[in-house]
Amino acid sequence: MKIIKKAILPKGFKANGSASGIKKSGKPDLALIYTDVPAIAAAQFTSNTVQAAPLKVNKLHLKKSRFFSAILANSGNANCFTGRQGFRDAVKSAAVLGRTLGIKQESVLVASTGIIGKRLPAGVIEKAVPGLVRGLSARGIDRAKKAIMTTDVFAKEATAVFDIGRVPVTVCGIAKGAGMISPRMATMLCFVMTDAVISPGALREALDKAVDGSFNCITVDGCMSTNDNVLLLANGAAGNPCIRTGAAGTPFSRALRSVCLELAMMMVKDGEGATKFIRITVRQARTEGEARQVALAIANSNLFKTAVYGENPNFGRIVAAAGASGIAVKEESLRVRLGPLNRRDIDVDVSLGRGRAGAAVYTSDLTPEYIKINAAYN
Repeated sequence: MKIIKKAILPKGFKANGSASGIKKSGKPDLALIYTDVPAIAAAQFTSNTVQAAPLKVNKLHLKKSRFFSAILANSGNANCFTGRQGFRDAVKSAAVLGRTLGIKQESVLVASTGIIGKRLPAGVIEKAVPGLVRGLSARGIDRAKKAIMTTDVFAKEATAVFDIGRVPVTVCGIAKGAGMISPRMATMLCFVMTDAVISPGALREALDKAVDGSFNCITVDGCMSTNDNVLLLANGAAGNPCIRTGAAGTPFSRALRSVCLELAMMMVKDGEGATKFIRITVRQARTEGEARQVALAIANSNLFKTAVYGENPNFGRIVAAAGASGIAVKEESLRVRLGPLNRRDIDVDVSLGRGRAGAAVYTSDLTPEYIKINAAYN
């Protein structure tokens, strides 16, 4: 398997991005991903109980349709906390794209990211859709990845190329996310495309495992979003022998997890105002879930994160966070190792002395720039 830190669309996929006018800055704000061959889909959404209109539309479409042809995503407006009108605006966007492409609106998935509480300018999107469709191309993914960015400093992209039964298969992902990042899931949009032939059950299983080992292992500020979408389309254009299990260890599952983990770590490295990338590994826990709980407690500690920013080796912040995690950590069994803090990448190793399980979580430091960005966000 080869991992490339660049988006290379699989067979049958095209994309485009444009500046429709949603963002006052004039930056790109509308992205389209399209597959000539209708695809099956799998999805994961935020567990926030306040969910944006696009998520509600996607859940409805995933129940109604077996095959999907497009993802339409905008940045600059979250279309969240906008009531029934927000839902109608999201439906209208899918319907407009469906008519333009000559496909059913239920085969369109939608996504939004940006400011909460403002109505989506559906009319602006409607005017932009024809040009967006005309500009679709295999190289358009470079425009699409930029159109979903908000406070991101750089675009997130990764591709895995591998063989299934001697047939080349591609998994490609793009994502946005830099702040308001916390597990289940991070504040993010993530779109993954593959030309693999795979059963719907195997696709869902593989995505669940990939998300759990990537996007659910990162945090920047412990704040959960209302708009998180991970959307995965598989159009079968590669023609490989059908994958009927998504269990860990299969080439497809490994490739999908690798792409998702690359994108997840890019989000942490691009954390708003971040100067450090921190890997927290917790060992000797009774279960993987227990290890992750302790790791997240440390990763979300503002005292720990500011200490790392100041390059202050105050391991007491780690000890206190572990003890407050809800896991019965015993002082005599707890071991902490903190790597050099004058580097970009920081390693924290914690042993609990309770068992044999472990987990890793990724986070960033907390800096004055984070406050500056979020104090003036809207």
